[in-house]
Amino acid sequence: MNGHTIDWNHAWKQAKGELARIDNREFWNKRAPSFSSHVRETDYEKHFLRMMPVDPSWSVLDVGCAAGTLAIPLAKSVRSVTALDLSPVMIDLLRQRCTESAITNITPLVGRWEDDWDSLGIGEYDVAIASRSLVMDDLAEGIAKLNRAARRMVCISALVGDGPFDRRLYDAVGRPLKMGPDYIYVYNYLYQMGIYADVGFIGTTEWKNYESPAEALEKMLWMLDGITPEEERRLKEYLDAQLVRHDGGWRLPEPKVVRWAFIRWEKEA
Repeated sequence: MNGHTIDWNHAWKQAKGELARIDNREFWNKRAPSFSSHVRETDYEKHFLRMMPVDPSWSVLDVGCAAGTLAIPLAKSVRSVTALDLSPVMIDLLRQRCTESAITNITPLVGRWEDDWDSLGIGEYDVAIASRSLVMDDLAEGIAKLNRAARRMVCISALVGDGPFDRRLYDAVGRPLKMGPDYIYVYNYLYQMGIYADVGFIGTTEWKNYESPAEALEKMLWMLDGITPEEERRLKEYLDAQLVRHDGGWRLPEPKVVRWAFIRWEKEA
C-alpha cells in the first residue's frame, strides 16, 4: 500500500489519539483563561501572519479562533473577520478584548466544525483560516467546509509531531503519549484530493515560568487526562527534581520546542 491508495480521511479518524479528547467544549471552556494568557506570551501569531498574504479589502473566516489569537491582529489589516469557536468562554474573552481595544470589525460566533455552518450564518469570505484547530472527527468534511467558505485562499496550521504536548511529562509518569494524526495526514489528504498546497513550518521555543512548583504541577495537569494518584505523585517527584529557579520563579531546565505546519492553498479561478 502506498500514499496513493491510503484513505487518509479514514486514517485520520483511526489515529485521533490525544486529539480526540481536546475536541471538547468543556475542555476548552476550562482552559480558556490560561490558554488565552499563554498564547500572548509566544510569537506564534506573528509567524502565522507573516506567512499569510493579507489585503485590506479582504474578509476572513477564522475557525477555532480561541480568544482572538489571530482575529485581533488580523482585524487591523483586513476589512472584517468572522471568528468561530466551540467554546462560549473563549468567545466571551474575545468580545472583551474587542471592547478593550475598540475593535468593531470582528463578528464572534459560537460553533463547531460539525455544526451546520449555513444555520450559523457562515457564508463566503475571501480567506478561510484554521489555526491550530484541526481537531474535527472528519477531516474531509472540515476541509470541504473551509474550501466552500473561501473565495480566494485557505490557510491552516496543523500539528508537527507532539505539538504542545510535553513528552517529558508522559515519560515521568510512565504513560505513553499517543498524539494522533499530524500535518502529514492533512497534506496527503489534500494531495489525494488534487489540492497542491504550499507548506512551511512555524517553530517556537517555549519557556514556561511558574510562581511555585505547586503552580507548575497544577498547570501541567491538563495534558494528562484522568491522571491517577500514583501518576500525580510521580509527576510531582519529577517536577521537584527538575524545576530550577529563574527570575524569581520556577521553570524546567530545557524549553519545549513546539512546531506547526503552515499549509496554504489558493482557490482555482
